[in-house]
Amino acid sequence: MFSWRAIGNHFVEMRSYFVIALILLLAGMFVGASNEQLEAFLNSQLSGLEQFVKTADASSNPQLTMFFIIFFNNVIKCIVVMYLGALFGIIPILFIFVNGMVMGYLFNMIHTSGENLFLIIVKGILPHGIIEIPALIVACAYGLKFGTLGFRGIANLVRQVPGIGLEYEKLAIRSVPITVILIVSLLAAAVIESTLTVWLLGK
Repeated sequence: MFSWRAIGNHFVEMRSYFVIALILLLAGMFVGASNEQLEAFLNSQLSGLEQFVKTADASSNPQLTMFFIIFFNNVIKCIVVMYLGALFGIIPILFIFVNGMVMGYLFNMIHTSGENLFLIIVKGILPHGIIEIPALIVACAYGLKFGTLGFRGIANLVRQVPGIGLEYEKLAIRSVPITVILIVSLLAAAVIESTLTVWLLGK
């Protein structure tokens, strides 16, 4: 189950779902950057992130607190997105699209404020985002796959096509090492975000 070759082969099988998740993220970024009607909603999403920062700053060890907040928040979301994707893929679709909208909205805000968007992306997003964003895409892709099987399972009640149960079992087994890889990746991203990213933005 934890064979790197098997995981690599399964990633190849999942490539269309990775592409769909990436497209949803990019579409969300475009909508968030270009649709002013969503400003109130997106500001509410950003206020949640600001609350995390305030909670960390109010603690005795802000850096360590920020690390735990980032890590557990991302891990919980990834696990929820992966396995509750079985509810017809609704949760992963909303999750990746809304995250893209927030990113697009934030980038647009930075750009219109006159700040150096490229520099902020390099300092504030890239160091941890190069790990975190692919991890979120992978989690959503698996959620979408579970959602597809959910639809096929409903259709199977009518058509009685064999093999759905085995596909569920195979995906569930494959998702275990993927979850471990995601947790380790998000751990590394949280360490980088709470240390290197903070340091770079403070320079």
